Amino acid sequence: MIDLRSDTITRPSPDMLEAMMKAEVGDDVFGEDETVNAFQQKVAKMFGMEAGLYVPSGTMSNQLGVKVLTEPGDEILIDEKGHIFNYETGAASALSGVQVRTLPGKHGKLNTSLLDHTKRGHYDWEPRTRVICLENSTNKGGGVCYSKQELSEIKSFADEENLFVHLDGARIWNAITATDVEPGFFGEISDTISVCFSKGLGAPVGSMLLSSKEHITKARRYRKMWGGGMRQVGLLAAAADYALENNWDKLKDDHRRAKEVAKVIFDSKFLAVDMNSLQTNILLFDTVKEPAEKVIKKLKKKGIQMIPFGPQIIRATFHFQITDEDVEVVKQVLADIGE
Repeated sequence: MIDLRSDTITRPSPDMLEAMMKAEVGDDVFGEDETVNAFQQKVAKMFGMEAGLYVPSGTMSNQLGVKVLTEPGDEILIDEKGHIFNYETGAASALSGVQVRTLPGKHGKLNTSLLDHTKRGHYDWEPRTRVICLENSTNKGGGVCYSKQELSEIKSFADEENLFVHLDGARIWNAITATDVEPGFFGEISDTISVCFSKGLGAPVGSMLLSSKEHITKARRYRKMWGGGMRQVGLLAAAADYALENNWDKLKDDHRRAKEVAKVIFDSKFLAVDMNSLQTNILLFDTVKEPAEKVIKKLKKKGIQMIPFGPQIIRATFHFQITDEDVEVVKQVLADIGE
């Protein structure tokens, strides 16, 4: 089966497993796991942040970011396609007591025109707007990335309005690969950053929150409260470190393969794709004449798995365990899909 449902479905390689087995570990709740301690420092330094906190999932990392930047009754701003709003089970309201206000951006991205006049809290009866939540690259937006200029403009707006910026960098490695924006720049425009190791990089588990030492100290306490305090977590951190060192360079091939498949879809009479919005490893395409679920069933019979992203939208997500030979099969099946 050629599995394009997500870039989370990859399996650890023998070399990654070996790195895990060689990791020096300790009890991380006591702060004694040297492997995760070193990895947190390494990634924080990479992004120009003071500290990092390794956590089980991107959802926890995002929610910790929201938690340390807000108080109950506050409001956060996010694009209507944002992961925090759509795929984290209402956690911001449940865990932080904040109101999530969505804005209709383009491809999952916000801009200063949308953000203008959105800050509230001048009156007692208004929620207090505190955080702008960005996602880079965008998941539901189709893997689209922010440019350096766009992020700089949003940061300037946030500073003028005295707002925080949280960056959901679940696929930040893809965004860096596609745009050549250096990691340290994201630390300059963000107060908190969530980065993920279990998507395109292929680690089995884990994300990290990056921020100031003060915020990370606070987040560490909430991580424990929410059940995320882990023990010999260096086993997992070693896998994430291996993925960062060995699999990051493979992302450019994921992007190339997504574009190769998109070209076949573009030439199809039965499918449609916006080539201009395809920047990374996420390919969204329209089934045009049939429901997405029906096309997905056809694909599955041919040994290809994808997921619906709307009534007539399908998502295919490429990862390093999809080969060029797999891509040729996918291209042929899609070329024949309406025949």
